[in-house]
This record gives sequence, C-alpha cells and structure tokens, in this order.
Amino acid sequence: MSTSPRTPEPRRADEVLRRLEWTVLRRLDGLLQGDYRTLFRGTGLDLADLREYQHDDDVRYIDWNVTARLQTPYVREYVEARELAAWLLLDLSGSVDFGSGQVTKESLARDFTAVLARLLARNGNRVGAIFYGADVEAVMPARSGRLQVLQILHRIATRPRPARSAGTDLRALLGAAHEVMARRSLVFVVSDFLSKPGWAQPLARLAQRHEVVAVRLTDPLERSLPDLGLLVMQDAETGEQVFVDTHDRAFRRRFEQVVARREEALREAFAEAGVDVLELSTDDDLVDAILRFADLRKRRSRLAAGGGLPAHLGAMR
Repeated sequence: MSTSPRTPEPRRADEVLRRLEWTVLRRLDGLLQGDYRTLFRGTGLDLADLREYQHDDDVRYIDWNVTARLQTPYVREYVEARELAAWLLLDLSGSVDFGSGQVTKESLARDFTAVLARLLARNGNRVGAIFYGADVEAVMPARSGRLQVLQILHRIATRPRPARSAGTDLRALLGAAHEVMARRSLVFVVSDFLSKPGWAQPLARLAQRHEVVAVRLTDPLERSLPDLGLLVMQDAETGEQVFVDTHDRAFRRRFEQVVARREEALREAFAEAGVDVLELSTDDDLVDAILRFADLRKRRSRLAAGGGLPAHLGAMR
C-alpha cells in the first residue's frame, strides 16, 4: 500500500549479517552491558561463588542463610553448566510480506533473527530454526557458530514462496516445535500472529516445557487507517480483494474497534500462556526494541523474585 520506493535490501546472507554486525550488534554491545545474562540464561547452572550484594543484583540469588549469619546481604554466583539451546520459530507466511514504508515485516523478522542468532552463537550457544510458509517447510537443527547464522539467513532469502494459501495456521508451527525440541530451550516465536484461531493453547503447552518469547511483528497501517480515499485491499495469503472507502470516518472507526478487540485478545492469549512479548514494528528501531525487551526481562525477573527488594535492603539502592 506504500507509494514510496523501498531501499534495495541485500540478498546475500553474509551481506545482511555484516551490515547488522556493524550497525546493530556494535550498538548493542555498548548498551546491553550486563543485561546479556538476563536475556539469555542457560538452563543448567552450577554454584560458583558467594559475594556481597551489589546494586542491581538479582534478588533471587540472595543467600538468606549466609546473609542472616553475617548480617550482610550475600548473593550466589552461578556459571552455566551447559550451553543454551535456542530455537527460532519463523512465521514467513504471506501476511508477513507487508510494509507500509520502506521496511517489511519479513525484513524486520530477518534482521531480528540475524541479531539474536549472532548474539547467541558467538557466546557458544546453539541456535535452531523452524520455517513456516504455507505450512512447516523446514527444520534446521540447533548448532553453534557463525556459519549456522548464515545458513538460517540463506534459508529465509531463498525459501519457496507459495502464490496463495488457505491462510496461516500457527498450530502447525507450534506443534512441530513441540515435537522437535526434546530438551528445555529458549524459544522465540517470530510472527505477526495473523492466524486462524486455536494457536493459544499450543503456545501455552509449549511454554509449560520451554521458556517462550512471542516476537510480534506489526506495521502502523495495521493499527490505524489514514484517510486515503477509495482503496483496493488484498489479502496477502488468499488473494481476496475488497474495495474500501477510507474517507468514511465510520469505516475507520469500525476498523480501529476491530483492531482494539484483536489487541485485547492477543494480550489475554499471551498472558494466559505465560510468555513474554517483544513488539517489533516496521517503523521502530531494532536496537531500541531489544533494549526495551531487556528492561522488561530485568523487571520481570525481579518481580518473580518477590516484587522487588526486601524493605531492609531498600536503602542499598
């Protein structure tokens, strides 16, 4: 629906990764600092040492027995006993190939995938991917290293693109993940969640066994329609077309009401499944979005530990 030409995108996987390493990963390295462990903590931990509590330490790791004995707050330090296994569940269906500006939801998903996979892989963790188009298309087993990241990006760029489909059904993608992932893993479901109903329960089931993050792709035009007069709107997956009059205020108001109901339903589904949500918009800065997510994870971690610091430790902030 955009009339402005898009900036040509690099198609080769190594070009994409090199660009993001220079423009995104370098910025994140300077801004994430200690939040890397908050974002990606391994599933196996060994106690390494005890030390005095410091500002911004996670209160979940306070050793209360030692604290009571020494009358000084102490925290336990851990090291990962084994590497982290992470999986990217990539919804690359027709509705993702849309953007009202120069960035599509698909290119946003690709860039997020590249950044996240590189962050994980360069720290020795293994990354796998499941690709969904009209159906589950491929499974790439979890491996470590830069080559694995390049192979995931190459698959995104060269995958077959079906002309039409009966519509996205995320149940197939989530079901495939449940079958493939034997060990507890960190799972990112990258999708716009424009799907047939019924995916909320499989998402909750997956979250019972794994740590799941919903990465929701959005575009400003999906939230609010501007006054552009008569338009032909086409379903990106089924090809169905319909004329709409965006000059009609009542139509725009009904559209916003439908969007509001859908937003509420999505919030409820994510909350009931117990998953964190990272919102990625095509008009957003990827670094800012990841930093917001890091802050969310940090605050969620503290709340899970009991809603914040105990009263007698409040003065230490």
